[in-house]
Amino acid sequence: MTVLNNVEREASRFRLRAVVAAGFVLFCFGLLVARLVYLQVIKHDELLEQAESNRVAVVPIVPNRGLIKDRNGIVLASNYSAYTLEIQPSRVKDLEATINGLAEVIEIQPRDRRRFKRLLEESKHFESLPIRTKLSDVEVARFTAQRYRFPGVEIKARLFRSYPLGEVGSHLIGYIGRINVAEKKAMEDWSEEELANYRGTEYIGKLGLEQAYERELHGITGFEQVETSAGGRAVRRLAHRPPTPGNTLVLSIDIRLQALVEELYKDRRGALVAIDPRNGEVLAFVSKPTFDPNLFVDGIDADSWRELNEDLDKPLLNRALRGTYPPARPTSR
Repeated sequence: MTVLNNVEREASRFRLRAVVAAGFVLFCFGLLVARLVYLQVIKHDELLEQAESNRVAVVPIVPNRGLIKDRNGIVLASNYSAYTLEIQPSRVKDLEATINGLAEVIEIQPRDRRRFKRLLEESKHFESLPIRTKLSDVEVARFTAQRYRFPGVEIKARLFRSYPLGEVGSHLIGYIGRINVAEKKAMEDWSEEELANYRGTEYIGKLGLEQAYERELHGITGFEQVETSAGGRAVRRLAHRPPTPGNTLVLSIDIRLQALVEELYKDRRGALVAIDPRNGEVLAFVSKPTFDPNLFVDGIDADSWRELNEDLDKPLLNRALRGTYPPARPTSR
């Protein structure tokens, strides 16, 4: 009898364990079904939207900035394309080690490091920031061969502003530069349409006509909608809208007259505005001494800035607008 009781007791325990195990399995299966229902039915629309946004990326295409010409068609401000080596800090584990490694492949000067550090402080970490600009074809090929060593670093083709005549008419034309923190804050008051048009834009007019006619010179930003893989690589293009280049600004200025007047001033300080009395057109707008606006396009280095800022002749002062002078008097012989 004892043996039979033990067998029944063991069988009873086995049945109890089997029921508990089956119940646990059913409970887990119920949780799985509930989770599937939650994801597939309740959260379907939200998750579909997220999946679509992860699958499709919208890349802004910055328009070519408009040209600036004088009355005779001479180009005073133009654009040219060049390669830029850029780092996306959010994708780099050790920035200092990465920059040091890049310096072994491509020449990176101390001023490049200082500029990158300043840009890093002013911008968000997910933005792509230049560590070197205007790379030669040899430097591009050298980096491409070592590309696998530097995740988060890539070469991009960028448009750069150029002022072919250098110092001639610099106070009138002005220059462009990278958008700083104060300007980004001021842009928060813009309408959504204006902000969308500046998506992807990194440079803006800072002085002179470049600043006064910024909206006309900027153009309309285009976009490219691409399908991306799980690794973030573009697979195919879904939609495309080309950008509209900025308008060409044609001045009443005669740059040859402008250059002649500036040459006659030599090293003297002063200002001159020549106006056609027949129609009020400004033919020359001179402020001496001048400066080279090309220094500011890619970020002026500390030495050049110190030289301009500490110069006793104050070449950055626009004397034609900000200077105060007594009215001229005719002289008799």
